[in-house]
Amino acid sequence: MILVTGASGYLGSHIVKRLAEAGKPVRALIRDRAWAKAEGRLAGLAVEYIEGDVTKPGTLPEAVKGAEAVIHTVAIAIERGGHTYEEVNFQGTVNTVDAAKAAGVKRFVNISQLGADSKLSYRFLASKGKAQDYVAASGLEWTALRPSVIWGPEDEFANTFAKLAPLSPLLYPIIGDGQAKFQPVWVEDVAVAVVKSLNDPSTIGGELELGGPEVLTMAEIERRTLTAIGAQRLMIPFPIPLLRVVVALMGVVFTAPPVTTSLLDLLDVDNTTKNNALGRFVAQPKPFTAENAAPYLRRFRVGDTLRQFFGRPVKG
Repeated sequence: MILVTGASGYLGSHIVKRLAEAGKPVRALIRDRAWAKAEGRLAGLAVEYIEGDVTKPGTLPEAVKGAEAVIHTVAIAIERGGHTYEEVNFQGTVNTVDAAKAAGVKRFVNISQLGADSKLSYRFLASKGKAQDYVAASGLEWTALRPSVIWGPEDEFANTFAKLAPLSPLLYPIIGDGQAKFQPVWVEDVAVAVVKSLNDPSTIGGELELGGPEVLTMAEIERRTLTAIGAQRLMIPFPIPLLRVVVALMGVVFTAPPVTTSLLDLLDVDNTTKNNALGRFVAQPKPFTAENAAPYLRRFRVGDTLRQFFGRPVKG
């Protein structure tokens, strides 16, 4: 039995699907069965569901009982509802590792983050770095995968730019000078890497960086996103100091803002890899192009965008 934490989440659901399609017995750890059912990401998959929360240690023993391996995907990029990076990304990982060890689980695959480092001043990357430090010291047969920004259906990457398009009908902001670099990696490529690494002893004790086949600037990513959704805009640079003010106001007005000042800080960190391990698992990684992204990007209307910013579901 393989336990996947965050099983109904964006990346977790793709991993669960890959495992289930391969005939692997999967236990899906979800916080709320009704919510997961409404999301529909795991619909039709032959998996065992169990409710639990990595921030609540008492809910985890039953989840890890009898598991041969744990794939840990739970993390937040934006702090909402009182949940912090330290609580979810770090302590949630600590709780999961401790529960796995107590249950006699040997194998542990941790989804870390490209650039994560416990010594950094950026709280998101530091929380992921501290979490991986704990995994590495656990004594488990661990593997850490460190992807760059992940793109694909329902992502919080390209779709964030798509959400803003209806609110910018003429001019579209290029974030900062547009030169921040990323190496977007296709969600299915990451899922394949996770599943293959699980049964690959050569990955044990390794922190494997995963990047897509292209290094793109922020401006290039924004342009490709707009092309993918058929939106023509005059793009203009938007200075980071001014953007910080706008983002701070969005954090006050909206319950689910698309970006926070903490994420803006990460533009100072190069999100690319010179040690890309994706080729070990995927022969032809999928690049983030307008043509590849078009089928997966939503065409948001103004009402859709505002509903999401206020934390309400968007239908259709």
